[in-house]
Amino acid sequence: MTKLRLTRDERAQLVAFLQDLVRIPSPSTQEGPLAQRVLQEMERLGLRDIRTDRIGNVIGWVGREDGPILMLNGHMDTVTVSNPTTWRHDPFAAVIEGRRLYGLGACDMKGGLAAMLYGAYLLRRTNLPARGRVVVACVVQEEPCEGLASRVLIEEEGVRPDWVLVAEPTDMAVARGQRGRMELEVTVHGRAAHASRPDLGENAIYAAARLIFGLELLAGQLGNDPFLGPGTLAVTEIRSHASSRNAIPDRCDLVVDRRLTLGEIEAMALAEIQRVIARESVRADIRVAEFSATSYTGYPGHIRKVYPSWVIEETHPLVTALVRAARAHLGHRPPISHWAFSTEGAYTAGIAGIPTVGFGPGDPDRAHTADEWVDIDDVCTAAEVYAQLAVELMGG
Repeated sequence: MTKLRLTRDERAQLVAFLQDLVRIPSPSTQEGPLAQRVLQEMERLGLRDIRTDRIGNVIGWVGREDGPILMLNGHMDTVTVSNPTTWRHDPFAAVIEGRRLYGLGACDMKGGLAAMLYGAYLLRRTNLPARGRVVVACVVQEEPCEGLASRVLIEEEGVRPDWVLVAEPTDMAVARGQRGRMELEVTVHGRAAHASRPDLGENAIYAAARLIFGLELLAGQLGNDPFLGPGTLAVTEIRSHASSRNAIPDRCDLVVDRRLTLGEIEAMALAEIQRVIARESVRADIRVAEFSATSYTGYPGHIRKVYPSWVIEETHPLVTALVRAARAHLGHRPPISHWAFSTEGAYTAGIAGIPTVGFGPGDPDRAHTADEWVDIDDVCTAAEVYAQLAVELMGG
């Protein structure tokens, strides 16, 4: 096997580009400046048919004009900095210490994003793959709504890949699945009264407390998959409503994060909570939350917050090809794992049914943490693995 390698100068350019990406803030729906920098680098690296689509995804191509398509998929947006005082380094300085590059999004997932572009460049420089083509898809708004941007790219823009590699952090393991998730909104109803006469009202907070206790018990009884692990349930937000602080609240709203393991579906998750509501004799309504936001290009995105779980078989040709590509550059067989969180694969694999795998630099547990960092050697190796994967799938 011929190993595709970046030169020392190309690796230095990749690291410098990654520093640029980290220095440009790109919170969800505000990815425009970063998208411009990605476009600029795609042009410099010689990708073709470069464009920004209607929702703001940036895409570029390498390879032949026809044949099968491998999509390298990564998101440009990041979460926001919750508390700057907990960071030892400026979140936007892209400081390098040793082989670590620190900064917001360095791990999740600007390291993978930079690697995608340079993996495609490596293919262009070597005039590979022998058949087929690679599309680099840098998508928007993954943090609040994974899969929306990929759906627009595939269903509305007509980019239909045969395989997808999601470059989210895997710590250089091969990810072949993820749990899904639902975001649920529960409204518990009470009856208002003056706080001096609570006996005349029905305190919605007290009713919500009984429901929350029931949900805590339910969380220990959810489905369990031998590969993905158990489903989970967590109440993540509580808000009460009353006419004043000396009034009995007549409403209490809960937000529930429900992670779906394989075999769990929306109807099942809703029914489980409905049973708890009935058992606790609580007057409550439950509904799936909805996401609505306008992208930096003006696209009005709207979707229900239901993201399915998915798994691809370990013997699938896409998985075995990625294992071979990674082994060639790591020097050992990569571990086979899955993501604990949800990714764009919720759409590409879970809804569209496109064979999808994951491989990316960075430890997933460092995502969304203070002093987030990524190993720059892993970023460079990931770029080589992405190029090698295209050759494994489409010839070299």
